[in-house]
Amino acid sequence: MDRTTEMLSSFVCDLHYNDLTPQTVHQVKRVLVDTLACAMGGYLSEPAKIARQLASTVKSDGEHGSRILGTRDSSSPELAGFTNSVMVRYLDYNDMSVGGHPSDSIPGPLAVAYPRGSDGRAVITAIVVNYEVARQVGRHVQHTFQRGWDHGILRALGAACATGKIMRLDRERLGHAISLAVVPNLALGQTRVGELSMWKGMAGPQGTKAGIFAAQLAECGVTGPFEPFDGSEGLWAKMLGHPVQWEEGWREPYSINDTRFKFFPSQGGTQGPTGLAVELHSQVSPEDIAAIHLELPDGLFLRAVHEPEKWHPQTRETADHSIPYLVAVALHDGVVTPASFNPQRIHDPALRSLISKMTIDPNPEFSRRYPDEINCRLEVTTGSGRTQVAQCVYPKGFPQNPMSDADVEAKFRSCCAELLTAQQCDRALELLWSLEAQPNLKELFDNLVV
Repeated sequence: MDRTTEMLSSFVCDLHYNDLTPQTVHQVKRVLVDTLACAMGGYLSEPAKIARQLASTVKSDGEHGSRILGTRDSSSPELAGFTNSVMVRYLDYNDMSVGGHPSDSIPGPLAVAYPRGSDGRAVITAIVVNYEVARQVGRHVQHTFQRGWDHGILRALGAACATGKIMRLDRERLGHAISLAVVPNLALGQTRVGELSMWKGMAGPQGTKAGIFAAQLAECGVTGPFEPFDGSEGLWAKMLGHPVQWEEGWREPYSINDTRFKFFPSQGGTQGPTGLAVELHSQVSPEDIAAIHLELPDGLFLRAVHEPEKWHPQTRETADHSIPYLVAVALHDGVVTPASFNPQRIHDPALRSLISKMTIDPNPEFSRRYPDEINCRLEVTTGSGRTQVAQCVYPKGFPQNPMSDADVEAKFRSCCAELLTAQQCDRALELLWSLEAQPNLKELFDNLVV
């Protein structure tokens, strides 16, 4: 076991629920409410239907199987985890942290916890593990995602450690689970380039599935490659080209407290511009707009303008990553919801007209402050020459501009509105806000049956 694997496995095995502060426990519950909101919002999507159909080909024995969210059906842990993660990921509405979307991996420990009858405290601890492990490795490699790798590797690692925690693997077997998650699962960044496909919303779930399977293999006694990180052909050599120096000991406040919630169902870098466009909607008529100018830090500007597909999105997956499209639809409608991405809306000539009036430029001062600040400035000019300006430093949902518990609850109810009764929503929220007192996950899954 190399030094990195040893540190990760020691942290996972040594962390206990009683080590967590009340703030962290509450934040886990906020994240889980948000994650399940996204899952229910993605329940009717085509990728979710495909994943459920695939999971249905593997039957598990009643309560001994892993539950598929929204149903009473069970499947194998890795297929249930994959399916539930596809639901979470579809809307691009779940939270963001170092190296992508750690909540993609939450269905991993849930899939293992349900058939084992694990209690709420075990689930809370496993979710903290998922976030912290992904952060500790992700902070070293996140810049490599701009060089052609993809963050699915962090989802596999987080899911392996979180499910291994639920399984109560010892350090040796957890070390093998970590290796079996890392070595086979270096994903390519082509997932997120150009016109985006259905796979964009399945790449993180694929990592989750791989992490669950890695923990299952290790539990059965399978050994993984030695030195998965520090070896001559290991992760650090391939992604960084040099070894990593670790700080000793990881402790509160854990990284889940710094995760960024999404106020809009779209890619993280679009949150600020979208919010500004919603703000200006009431101040200018779409028909009267002559010009739209947006200023961004370089880190967001490069993503916004260098891919022509983002100026003429053809798919839902591209549209929810397109700053021009999101600014246009927000200015026109005053809201951005999952319905903003149906095919008719994406190809609406009125939105294409607004996009044609848009320019985007980098702002040197914004670039200097990025990523500690996420500044953006939107200026809309009317036909008469009148200008309206909006500017923000942190989008709604960031720790510096947080969504309240009420905001997170409202998001849950909105995403569940077409699927669950008000009484189901009430009871599910009661169970989630008291998760540490729950003996298992059965009632929660039952209350989410469509």
